[in-house]
Amino acid sequence: MLITPAFAQAAGAGGDANSMLMSLLPFALIFVIMYFLILRPQQKKVRDHAELVKNIRRGDTIVTSGGLVGKVTKVVDDDQIEFEISDGVRVRQMRQMISGVRAKGEPAKGDTKDEAPAK
Repeated sequence: MLITPAFAQAAGAGGDANSMLMSLLPFALIFVIMYFLILRPQQKKVRDHAELVKNIRRGDTIVTSGGLVGKVTKVVDDDQIEFEISDGVRVRQMRQMISGVRAKGEPAKGDTKDEAPAK
């Protein structure tokens, strides 16, 4: 019951390319899933933040990444803005460190003190 070498090699010759494709298919699927679940939303978030920072104007109320809230008094250049956090207290900040912009007159979320009570 000896198997000849020619007979043993003939069985694996046709499926070699197919098995390589099947072994790489899970990696390709993982990359596609990661692209749609992680990379695309992150790129959209970066684009939205860049647009938000680019459109900062004098008089806007901003929130910095450090938690300071103030009103923009001067747009210094493409990289910096100056905003007032209290009467007479002005701070310069890099534009990229702005986390949110609230336009003039926009109420803070969750602030119900200023609303009239329902009757």
